[in-house]
Amino acid sequence: MTDSFLQRKQDVLSKIDKSSIGKWDEKIKKLCDKINSTENYYTTSSCSGRILLMIEQDKKGRDLFLFVSHNKISFGQLKKELAKLVKKNKNIKFKIEPCIIHIACRTLEDAEKLFEKGKIAGWKRLGIIGTSHGFTFELNSTEKLEFPAIQNKKILVDDNFLKIILKDTNKKLEKSWMKIKKLEKEF
Repeated sequence: MTDSFLQRKQDVLSKIDKSSIGKWDEKIKKLCDKINSTENYYTTSSCSGRILLMIEQDKKGRDLFLFVSHNKISFGQLKKELAKLVKKNKNIKFKIEPCIIHIACRTLEDAEKLFEKGKIAGWKRLGIIGTSHGFTFELNSTEKLEFPAIQNKKILVDDNFLKIILKDTNKKLEKSWMKIKKLEKEF
């Protein structure tokens, strides 16, 4: 008899990467490798956090992301991207998304163990999702920020505001990365 959890793990980990960057996010790869090397867990999705300039739209869809960075960015980079995007006839928002990871767990007890590890590592949004296929544990950090940046071909915020936001945004990314490192140590 085959172990259905291990079969699903093998199937998921052998799939082609469908992420927006098309490869492992380097800042979370070591944690994912540690998780995937264990018998009772495997990752199904992950992101170390990212900065976005995206088309403002209620529904998700293709080609919404106009600029994506999984690294800190400079004021000059942001200004350059906004200058390119202001020419489009689209409403565009600035957004920072926090780190997130989904982990399939063999048992509810395994998921509960992850819950404790996540709390110790400083993650605030933790949850166990149970389905007929098993348990998925979600860790979602809280470092978020979002605001409209361009409307009607006009940048809505001034340089002083952008400098303040960018300093805060880069700090939020660092905070997300620290949580990833702390969780790595728990494994």
